[in-house]
This record gives sequence, structure tokens and C-alpha cells, in this order.
Amino acid sequence: MEVILLDKLGKLGALGDKVTVKAGYGRNYLIPYGLAVPASQENIDAFEARRAELESEAAIRKAEAESRAAQLADIELSLTAKAGDEGKLFGSIGPRDLADAIAQAGIDVAKSEVRMPEGPIRSTGEYDIDLQLHSDVSAVVRVVVTAE
Repeated sequence: MEVILLDKLGKLGALGDKVTVKAGYGRNYLIPYGLAVPASQENIDAFEARRAELESEAAIRKAEAESRAAQLADIELSLTAKAGDEGKLFGSIGPRDLADAIAQAGIDVAKSEVRMPEGPIRSTGEYDIDLQLHSDVSAVVRVVVTAE
């Protein structure tokens, strides 16, 4: 299935690229979420007419993400959780907990923007958490987890 991308998507392509994807991925994810349109001739013509508008919207979203990244560069979160004698937490700290803690610090971050490839935090200590705010913009937040 050929689609025209309406936004930059990680390893798939940039705004306006005509790419071939599997039918289910295009039909069930890209098109319903407004990330792409089918590559028919009328959609190609409509896209070319709106290209400047879509590029300006993408630039605005990227600028907003860069400003949030600049604000996040100065933040060090301190979280407390119940832990045993050896520093192992009773439970864990996941992406939702981190997103809520950053939101309490005054910067809106969605749970889906928090990247934790090693999984949730399960012990006390200092951690560097990656935030993917835009496909081109990422930030790192220092998190210190202490026992109650």
C-alpha cells in the first residue's frame, strides 16, 4: 500500500514522502491517526496544495518541543518510594509516574513521550530518563529515587 506521509515518522520518512507500507499498518494506524493519506492522484494534488501549511504546522510543533526540551534540561526530579533495607522498591516507578512528576514540576509531558528501554525503575538510586518530545527532539531528565 502506498501512502503520503503528513508528518515526519521516525525511520519511515519525512513530510510528503511517498512510501510503501504493509496494508494493515497503513489502514489501521497511519490513516486513522492522520499521519498519512492513501497515495491516489487526487490526494497527491490535495497534498501539494496544502504542503506549505503542513510544513509550517510541523515547524511549530518542533519549535514547541524544542522549548519544552530547554525547560527540561534544568530539571532534576526527586521521588520517594517505599523500599526495603537493600534499596529494592516495593513496586516500581514507570512512565506514568514519571510523566505525572514532571507535570507537577510545571512541564506537560505525555506518558508516551517517556522512554524506558530497561523497563520500570525497581530500586533506589540516580537514573537518566530519556524523553522523546518530537521525532527530532529528545531530552534527558535526571531522576533521584530515595526510600521513604
